[in-house]
Amino acid sequence: MAGGWSRDGAVQDQIDDTVSDAVAAARSRLPRGESAEYCDICGEDIPEKRRLAVPGVRTCVECQSGRDSAVRHSSYNRRGSKDSQLR
Repeated sequence: MAGGWSRDGAVQDQIDDTVSDAVAAARSRLPRGESAEYCDICGEDIPEKRRLAVPGVRTCVECQSGRDSAVRHSSYNRRGSKDSQLR
């Protein structure tokens, strides 16, 4: 059930697009290539089990946790409602 001038299923399309964008962004942040033996940030050893579990890893767990907490998520409003445009 769509409201106003939108077609049926438009809301679900917006949800699907938002999820697809989030998945693409997460995949773009995945490491690629050969794993490093030492963390690029702090220089500590990266355990072999981590290097095998995450191919292409360049940071230790502690440094990666810090990088992950700094990721900002988009707050793009796909709906374009009048309320959001008036703010």
